[in-house]
Amino acid sequence: MSLNSFSEIGDIHIDVLREIANIGSGNAASSLSRMLGVPVNISIPDIGIHGFSEATEALGGPETIMVGTLLMLTGDINGMMMFILPIEVVCDLVNMLMFSDIKSHEEIDEMGYSVINEVSNIMSASFVTAIADMTGLPIDISPPEAALDMLGSIMSVPSIYFSKMSDTLLLIQNELEIEGKTAKTSVLMLPDMPSLEKLMTSLGIGF
Repeated sequence: MSLNSFSEIGDIHIDVLREIANIGSGNAASSLSRMLGVPVNISIPDIGIHGFSEATEALGGPETIMVGTLLMLTGDINGMMMFILPIEVVCDLVNMLMFSDIKSHEEIDEMGYSVINEVSNIMSASFVTAIADMTGLPIDISPPEAALDMLGSIMSVPSIYFSKMSDTLLLIQNELEIEGKTAKTSVLMLPDMPSLEKLMTSLGIGF
């Protein structure tokens, strides 16, 4: 069987993807905790398969201001991953790492954007490393590119780039807790279908 989209996979594959997401998210949270010097807790991920417009609505709607960090996957797994953080979380992270007191994304300066890129780089690399360790597959990632914008604009990039490959994507959502504050964070995963098959095969799961 040759896969054409995420919509064709079964419950057993969703369970495997949930476990991968759980380990990847835990790794990312641990790396963030070390960076901040405070405990970071993350919930068991909620996983769904959505079209691009459905995912945008699930994340709050096209006009919601978010930070999206895009990275390309190459090697044995090819495709795209995007981390999406609510702007409130981003402001808190910038304040914690820069000892500042910004109240709005409009106050984030060049140094703040540098911090955002560094946080995104560490979290994404940790997530992908967990997948590579679990599957034994070598995976390379491009330098992350973070964008602060309305969600509709952020989502247009993967939508245009990957719409011919698949009309659905994997949406992973967690609750992140830092110093008593909680927020929903999200990861979009869109490996190409041969890569998804290779990932499952590496774990002994067929189609």
